[in-house]
Amino acid sequence: MPHLFWLDRDLATDNLVPGVSVYGEKIIDNLRIWDPTRSKLCAALLKGMKVPLVEKMSVLYLGVSSGTTSSHMSDMIRKGIIFGVDFAPRVMRDYYFLCKKRSNLVPILGNANLPGEYAFVPKVDFIYQDVAQPNQSKILLENAKFFLKSKGYALYMIKSRSIDVTQRPDAIFKKETLFLQDNGFEVVSSKNIAPYERDHMALLLRFG
Repeated sequence: MPHLFWLDRDLATDNLVPGVSVYGEKIIDNLRIWDPTRSKLCAALLKGMKVPLVEKMSVLYLGVSSGTTSSHMSDMIRKGIIFGVDFAPRVMRDYYFLCKKRSNLVPILGNANLPGEYAFVPKVDFIYQDVAQPNQSKILLENAKFFLKSKGYALYMIKSRSIDVTQRPDAIFKKETLFLQDNGFEVVSSKNIAPYERDHMALLLRFG
């Protein structure tokens, strides 16, 4: 993966904005140490998932929050673009100021349940989804229909406790996976990302 490095047991990305920290992370020789307890993508990578992110890729990020993970993706996809969607004005304000410092990030205040709200986004190579909604898999499917190129990839962070606290997480992971397989997705790989996040699974998919 581009601009991604190992520093002892830590992952780090080559800082697109030299010397500038985003969330208080350590910077060593312009490499930003990536905290897996604050980024599910980092956790998945540390658990051994191979994620097909390349330098010129276009990404739709659903549930971007204030931008911790997308800032590291920005380091990696430095010649591409990341459209970050979130419905919360407070975190979108923080993300907006991050985007002012990083030219490959675009902030979008919108509801991931309603992709028509941001239909100006072009077709993308990759969708990254990290939303706390009970209909998470349907959100991914509808956004993929709108925006994901044929054979494009999606990385879906399944939050089992946001779907149903009464069911076992492994049962929810299986149900979500089967739903997506029945609706045009191919499962490439999956990783339970404990101990960094409990009751979460990273699911890498290809669409169409």
